[in-house]
Amino acid sequence: MRRLIVSLVLTSFFSFSALAEKPTFTVGWSIYAGWTPYYYMAKSGLMRKWADKYGVTIKVQRFDYAPSLDAFVAKNIDACTMTNMEALDMPSASGVPTTSIIVGDYSNGNDALLVRNGLTLKDLAGKKTLLVQKTVSEYLLDRAMTINGLRDELKKMQLVNTSDSDIATAFLSEKTPLGVVTWKPMVSQLLKQKGVSSLFNSSQIPGEIMDLTVVRTDVLERPDGSGQRFAKALAGAWYEMMAEMSASGPAADKTLASIAEGSQDTLASYREQLSTTKMFFTPKSAVDFSTAPDFKTKMALVRDFCFQHGLLGSNTKSADEVAIRYPDGTVLGKPDRVRLRFDLTYMQLAAQGKL
Repeated sequence: MRRLIVSLVLTSFFSFSALAEKPTFTVGWSIYAGWTPYYYMAKSGLMRKWADKYGVTIKVQRFDYAPSLDAFVAKNIDACTMTNMEALDMPSASGVPTTSIIVGDYSNGNDALLVRNGLTLKDLAGKKTLLVQKTVSEYLLDRAMTINGLRDELKKMQLVNTSDSDIATAFLSEKTPLGVVTWKPMVSQLLKQKGVSSLFNSSQIPGEIMDLTVVRTDVLERPDGSGQRFAKALAGAWYEMMAEMSASGPAADKTLASIAEGSQDTLASYREQLSTTKMFFTPKSAVDFSTAPDFKTKMALVRDFCFQHGLLGSNTKSADEVAIRYPDGTVLGKPDRVRLRFDLTYMQLAAQGKL
C-alpha cells in the first residue's frame, strides 16, 4: 500500500512538472540599428515580462550576421532578425519555410558602398570589394551597378567574403585601393577615415532592404499553440520597446543609450544610425508599409535577384519555385511552393491593443 501511495505521489509530481514547464524558444539577433533593441529587450526584462504573459520562455542570443542565418536554417534557433532577402534565400535554399511576423524598418542609408582614394563605380572593375556575400550587401552592389549602367563592370569585380565583425578592420588594413559594402555602424566608422567616401547607399533604393523578425513556419504551426504565443510575446515586447525608443526627453535618451551598449556605441553614434533607418515605431506604420501597392514590386525585385544569382538553391529551375505569400493572401510563384510568408497577425493585434 505504501509503495502504491509513493508511486501515485511521484506520478502526480512529474505530471505537474511536465505541465508547469514552459516551452522554450530562442531568438537570434546581430548588430544593426534596427536589431540591437533585442539586446535591451533582454537586459531590461521586457522580453521576460511578455514571455511570462504568454507562458513561454524566450532566450535572446547575439550572433555575427551570417552565423545567425546558419543557426536559423539549421533549426538551432526559432526566430531571427534578418533582411527580406535573407529571409527568402537562405531558408528557402535549405527547404525551411519562413514567416515574417514583424517588419521593423527599412534601411534608408544604413547600407552603403564605400571606396578609398576617389575611386568611382567604374573603377571597381578588376578590384577587390569586401562584403558579406549572399546578403543584401551583394544586392546593394548589384543595384548600384545596374542603376548606373555598369553591369558588365560588376562581372569583373573581385568580391571577397568578409564577416561583419572583421570587415572594417580588413578594409582599413588593405594598402591597395578597394571598395567595401557594409552597414552601420561600420559605415559610420569607415566614413570618418581620411579618403573614404560613399558611392551609393540604400536611401537610393528606399524600402527594398527591409529588416524583419522572422520565425520558422513550423514553429508557428505547433499544434499546442506555443509557437503563436511565442510570436505574440515577441511582438508585445517589440512594440513596448518601440514606444520607449520613440518617446522624448531624458527617459528616451537613457533607453537609447542602453540599446547602444549592445553594439558598443555611444548615444550620439546610435542616434546617427537611426537617422538613416526608417523605423516603424508603431505597428500601424509597419502594417501600412506591408500593405502598400509597391511592397510586392520590391519583393519581386529581390526574388529575381536571388534567382539570377543562384541563391534560391542549385536545383531551383524557376523563380516561381520559391513563392512568396503576401499579407493579402496572394502568392507570387507556385502556391504549393511558398517559402516566405508575410503574416501581419501579430502587428495587427499590437495595433489594436489586443496583445
